Amino acid sequence: MSHSKRNIIIKFIFQFLFLLVFASIVSACSHPQDAKPSPSEDNDKQNVPPSQPKDTWKLPIKIPEGEFYKVGSWYSDHQLLYITNLEQSSSVYLYNLLTGSSQLLYKSEVPIVTLQISPSKENILIQSSPSTYEGQVTILSPEGTEIFKQSIPSYELAFEWNPFNESEILISSFNEDWTFQMLLLDIGQRKTTELTLPQPFIKWLGNEEVAYLKWNEDSPTLFAPLIKLDLSNEAEEEIFTDVLQFATYKDILMTVTVQDDEQLQASYTFYNKEKKELYSFSIPHLSMFSGWLVPYNDLNEKKGEFITLKPVKSAEADAYREGFELVSYDIENGSSNVIMKNLKNEPILLSPSGEAALFGNRFDKLINFKTKELMELVAK
Repeated sequence: MSHSKRNIIIKFIFQFLFLLVFASIVSACSHPQDAKPSPSEDNDKQNVPPSQPKDTWKLPIKIPEGEFYKVGSWYSDHQLLYITNLEQSSSVYLYNLLTGSSQLLYKSEVPIVTLQISPSKENILIQSSPSTYEGQVTILSPEGTEIFKQSIPSYELAFEWNPFNESEILISSFNEDWTFQMLLLDIGQRKTTELTLPQPFIKWLGNEEVAYLKWNEDSPTLFAPLIKLDLSNEAEEEIFTDVLQFATYKDILMTVTVQDDEQLQASYTFYNKEKKELYSFSIPHLSMFSGWLVPYNDLNEKKGEFITLKPVKSAEADAYREGFELVSYDIENGSSNVIMKNLKNEPILLSPSGEAALFGNRFDKLINFKTKELMELVAK
């Protein structure tokens, strides 16, 4: 294997581990952050969105059958999709937080790995694993009816749902050596098409436009140009230079960069569809062996509210001991609000209204933004 090929594979491995299994890395380098989370000392309720009172949520979830595996996603502001395992089979249940009832939505005879719901909540993607080197992709209707199913030879799979055309999903199929194949799943036509794309971590910018970071294969660096690619004619355009990480939403693009010479702060900048800057803020960053740790975050585009886990100071990740603050930023008026303190850096997913969030490596916790409390979804 050539030196350049080895370098780019190393870069892919780092990105892939960050996106898909970073929870295990974080637990290894942030184990001292086990202190109980505490509400922010900032009690300004005007910046905290309203939420359902705690006593209206029926918790913990009573599992009908099998063993709880993880919550897959929000289905609505008061409904969750969660997965259970029983021997080699898995089931997907729809749980109502207000009534405490679980409804069986789908049963798989092979283990389910993950679950994603489309941006408009019109379809559900199930990834199951019949064997180590095979991934099975199933698309369900909101009622749990199978619309499409296909097996893909792979060691790992990653998905990007097209928010501009929800019939399309980009699939990154990885082999065991982290080489990859890119596929475009068209649900309406019930077929997959192989694409020639330079990177496996692609995000949608428009109906036929995608974006990716163009890493230098010969000289791996911390930053890379952000490239826009038109799938219809394969035309490329550089949008920004020196980007560490980025995220796309239907009408917003976010980049993570560095602006200070000492590289002590990570800058988060938000742009509209015309690439006009809407808002920017900076937070301390944690360095890792291959780059920077970008804490978990999420955006409620409808409210224009971005939340992120924020380290309280810049440091090396494996030596960091101070925990993370959960902070919300209002993109429109530029205000910020500390919701909770002393949290671990774990995945977080806002509810559709942005009034609550799923939290944890298995999304087995629920954060109430009004009461600033962290609740367990399943009894231990």
